[in-house]
Amino acid sequence: MTETYDIEIDGEVYSVIIDEVEDGKLKATVSGIEYLVNLPEGTESTPSPRRRSSGGGSKGKSGTVSTSIPGKIVTLEVTEGQEVSEGQVILILEAMKMQNEVTAPISGTVTSVNCSEGDNVEANMALVVIQPNTEGEENE
Repeated sequence: MTETYDIEIDGEVYSVIIDEVEDGKLKATVSGIEYLVNLPEGTESTPSPRRRSSGGGSKGKSGTVSTSIPGKIVTLEVTEGQEVSEGQVILILEAMKMQNEVTAPISGTVTSVNCSEGDNVEANMALVVIQPNTEGEENE
């Protein structure tokens, strides 16, 4: 089950997507970076009243990939023109001495890559832009 929460940290609000994996572990995705979360024994992973339900599609999601923290691009897995799937690893970012997989927030075509391996990047910098696929979606 996927849940989305708005969490305030040091006065800044982050949208956090929580996915249950296995053995009481959770995957938290913040700004495209995935974290594996281990809850203390006896702690339940029940939804809080502040949660937002996830829409389940790419509708309303941004194709701009950025991170909420500065870091260094360790590996870049995509190039302009490449098709990507939602959840696919597109780069590895080293931040705070940890390597984090940054995944595609939507399925589509990479239209812009604004970083290279070895680059130091700032927080909230647009690293990769993905144009969403329009197949199967209704025109409005």
